[in-house]
Amino acid sequence: MTIDQRKSHLIQVGLFLSQFHREGIQQLSDLPHNDLFFNAFREQIDLAVHYNGWFTRENVLFSLKEWSKALTEANLDNWLKPYNFSDQQSKTVGIVMAGNIPLVGFHDFISVLISGHKVLIKQSSNDQKLLPILADYLMAIEPGYKELIEFTDGRFSNFDAVIATGSNNTARYFEYYFAKTPSIIRKNRNSIAVLTGNETQAELQALGDDIFRYFGLGCRNVSKLYVPEAYDFDLFFKTMFPWAELMNNAKYANNYDYNKAVYLMSEFKLLDNGFLILKEDKSFGSPIGTLFFETYSDENSLKITLEENKENLQCIVSKGLLDEEIAFGQTQHPQLWDYADNVDTLKFLQQL
Repeated sequence: MTIDQRKSHLIQVGLFLSQFHREGIQQLSDLPHNDLFFNAFREQIDLAVHYNGWFTRENVLFSLKEWSKALTEANLDNWLKPYNFSDQQSKTVGIVMAGNIPLVGFHDFISVLISGHKVLIKQSSNDQKLLPILADYLMAIEPGYKELIEFTDGRFSNFDAVIATGSNNTARYFEYYFAKTPSIIRKNRNSIAVLTGNETQAELQALGDDIFRYFGLGCRNVSKLYVPEAYDFDLFFKTMFPWAELMNNAKYANNYDYNKAVYLMSEFKLLDNGFLILKEDKSFGSPIGTLFFETYSDENSLKITLEENKENLQCIVSKGLLDEEIAFGQTQHPQLWDYADNVDTLKFLQQL
C-alpha cells in the first residue's frame, strides 16, 4: 500500500465515524461496507457504555465526532506534510494503550499504520470494545491490513519498537522492560488553566468543557487553576453550574463524596458548590470531583514556574500569556499534530 492509499483509508474511517454523533446516529447510504458495520458498531458503543461506567454515551459519541472531524483529507495532508514514509521499511510496533477515555489509543494506532508499519496492540481492559471493530472496518476496506494489525492479551513478543502509556509507576516498569527497544514511554501529565479575573462568562463556560469532559479523566483535562490573589470564584462557580448533572453519575458522585469527606476530616479549607471541590494545592493532578488552585501575584514569575514544570504539563489554557497556550474550551479538540507528552510520534516512527 502507498501512503496515499493508507491516507484514503483513514478518510474512509472518518466518514464512517461521522454517522455517530451526540446530536443523533444516522446511517449514510453511500459508504462501502456500511451495511455490515453500521449496526455492529452501534452495538459496540452500547457495550462500551455498559462495560465501563465512565464511558457515558455522550462522552463516547463526543470522542467519535472528534475523530470524524480529524480524519479529513486536509487534516491528514497537514499532519503528514513534514514526513516522508514512501520508502519506509516496515517494522512491528507494539502499543500498550491506556483506557481512561474512549479510544485514547487510536492516535497511536493510526500513526503506526499511516507510517507503513505493523501494529501489535495490547488494549486496556477499560477500553476494549471500539477499536477492534474499527480495525475490522479497515480490513474490509483493504484486506492487506490483516497482515498489519494484531491484538494480543498476553506479553508482547516479536516487536521492533514500543509506544506505551501509563502512570508514573507503570512507566518505570515500561522503561525497565523495554530498555533495549526503541520506545516512547508516556507518564502522567496534567493540564492547567491560568485565569486573570477578566474572563468573560462565555470563556469560563468554555473552560467547563476543559475541566469536566470525560469526568476530568484525560491528560488534556484541566485539573488545576492559577488565579490572581484575592480572586473571586463567584462567577466561576455560576458558569460551572450546568455541569451539576455529573452528580447523576454514580461513579462521579461517589468520588466527589469520598474526596470531600477526606478533605473535611483533614480540616482542609475548601470551596464547594455541591458537585465540585476547589482546594488550594501545589500539585497538578487533582482527584475526580476536585479542582486544585494556586494563586499568583506576578505573571512573569508564573511563566517561570510553568516552564520549570513543562514536563508535567500537557495543556496550558490561557489568553495572551504564552505562545503555546490553548484557548478556553479547546483542550478536548486536539489536532492530529497535537502529540501526547509533546513527543512527535510520526518522527519516532519515521526513524525506525
